[in-house]
Amino acid sequence: MEAPQQPQQPQPAPQPEGAEPVKHHVHHSYMWLESIRTLVVVALAVLVTNFSTIVGVIADGGLDGLPTGLALALVAGGSLLAILVVVGIVVAMRVVSYKHLYFIVGPEEFTLCSGVFSKKRVHVPYQRVQSIDQRATLLQRIFGVCTVLIDTAGGASNKAITVPYVTKQQAEWLRAELYNRKNHLAAVAAGVVGTAVTVPGAPSASAAASPAAPAASPAVAPAPGIAAGAAAPGAPAPVGQPAFGNVLDIGSQAWDEVGGLFAGADVDTGRVTYEYGLTNKELFLTGLSGSTSAGLILLGLIVGLLQLVGNAFELFGDAANSVVASAVSYATSQAMGAVVGLVVVPFIVVLLVLWLLSALGTCVSYGGFKARRRDNRIEVEYGLLKHSFQGLAVDRVQSVSINQTFIRRLLGYCEISLGKIDAAEGESANNNQNANELLNKGLVVHPFVKVSRVPEILAGLIPEFADLPQDAKPVAKVALRRALIRRGIVQGGGFWCAVAAAILAAVLAAVGAAIESGALYLESDDLFLLSMGSVAAMGLFVWAAILFVIDIIGAVLWARESSFAFNRRFMQVSNGGLSRTTISFPRQKIQFGCARSNPLQRRAGTRTLLATTAAGQGGTTTTLVDVPVEDAAAWLDWLKPGGNQVCGS
Repeated sequence: MEAPQQPQQPQPAPQPEGAEPVKHHVHHSYMWLESIRTLVVVALAVLVTNFSTIVGVIADGGLDGLPTGLALALVAGGSLLAILVVVGIVVAMRVVSYKHLYFIVGPEEFTLCSGVFSKKRVHVPYQRVQSIDQRATLLQRIFGVCTVLIDTAGGASNKAITVPYVTKQQAEWLRAELYNRKNHLAAVAAGVVGTAVTVPGAPSASAAASPAAPAASPAVAPAPGIAAGAAAPGAPAPVGQPAFGNVLDIGSQAWDEVGGLFAGADVDTGRVTYEYGLTNKELFLTGLSGSTSAGLILLGLIVGLLQLVGNAFELFGDAANSVVASAVSYATSQAMGAVVGLVVVPFIVVLLVLWLLSALGTCVSYGGFKARRRDNRIEVEYGLLKHSFQGLAVDRVQSVSINQTFIRRLLGYCEISLGKIDAAEGESANNNQNANELLNKGLVVHPFVKVSRVPEILAGLIPEFADLPQDAKPVAKVALRRALIRRGIVQGGGFWCAVAAAILAAVLAAVGAAIESGALYLESDDLFLLSMGSVAAMGLFVWAAILFVIDIIGAVLWARESSFAFNRRFMQVSNGGLSRTTISFPRQKIQFGCARSNPLQRRAGTRTLLATTAAGQGGTTTTLVDVPVEDAAAWLDWLKPGGNQVCGS
């Protein structure tokens, strides 16, 4: 019997021996497209700066004895000259920097060169490539160019390698070439090297080395767990594979057909074996769950109303006494109900409209959402106006996370994301906490999906995670009592809100007693604020009671649903509550793990498990509190046989 043949591995495009590496320049839109943006910004700045001058010239009928028409012409000419000078300087700088901005796809590493006076060369070995993303603004999509970001395993201070303004064709070629070379070097290191498959009609090797004329990618062996006869790109979805879509996919397909002015021809970047999108219902729910601006708008309106009331008291002065008295007497009349209706109803309508607009914006940002398995990598793209494309090699997936917020739990939905090593996107990203939090979210492969569909999606998208542990170990029985104390009192928002309300009520009572005894005299506006403080204290007590009940319910749900499990290859941690998160990660991806305990935990016979992976920026630690000491010891033995180390605190 013949030995089974090894799967063929992708081969990079060969280069003639002794030949100089090809320098690939970015697209020429790097010069003039950025100049257009600069022109718009400078023009707006000059217009705002000279607006008062123009108004003064028109109002005064001239400037320093000059007629109005001549004065306006001088102002306009000076403004135009300033705009041309600034834009000219920017264009000159972009032209010079364009000549020194290029990249090289070498035999073993990718090199990006930039800089005019201060030269910079960034070398990226192919084995260090984590993910390759593409992003394009609306203006870039119109012209068919995008920005490519290459993430590497560079630690907490890692920054993505940014290749700006490449055509869509060039970006797809670069992505396929980097992955092919990475897989080829991995195959060489493993001693498994196949022969490149010649695609009929493909250009020559020299042509394939140029992004301007990319060749069709060589065939790649199917990923583990996926049939070899899976669909090729553009073919109909195989039986059993979801082929969902929504109304916004029409716009996405139109973008794909138009491509952009300089987009170029499509590039075959590999075989797609699994793909899905969002249904209309999933897109709608994603938009509603992602629109959080309504709360900020409400807060801003309340703050503005309070400032308006304060300014009114300062404006009226002594007349505020009669105003307050009239307001109190009017509040008891029936006409007050009509006035409240006239004020509150438009307020609610405005909030509702703004919330719906925010939801619509979220839907547009997820328009054209597609997640797919292509060869040995996972790809996600979305965005109807501003387009984002993220590609991640399967071997770089650190974890799979199933997240359920409170609303998602009520509806039976969840969010699926993949943990990956993230990189900052520029010098300012390290100082942007919000940007880092978004990056640490990982690669979202479905924002709003039925929980019942999760196994199907994971089996098609990342079958390498099919062997997840099933024998879950719950937290200790004493964890319920400890959770009630921890979540209801120590970390409970309701408890501390009640404390704040009690302090406020005590202060107001002391002030009221001082007023009654004559030791303190307050003006009418201060008395009004004092009465409002009493109302606020009562509201805080009510809010504290609601939060306390929510905290107690969350503690009970956490104790019932939290667990962990592990088998030969994987570990899985579930943290329940009003929201629920289940994280699964391979054993080989755990960089550090320990069982920690404080004196109270040691007395209760529990431990806190901590497992750290390289996901996010600087790593991500998954924690489970109050695990029985026996289960914690067994986990430590599984993590590091013979170690059985407990970290005290």
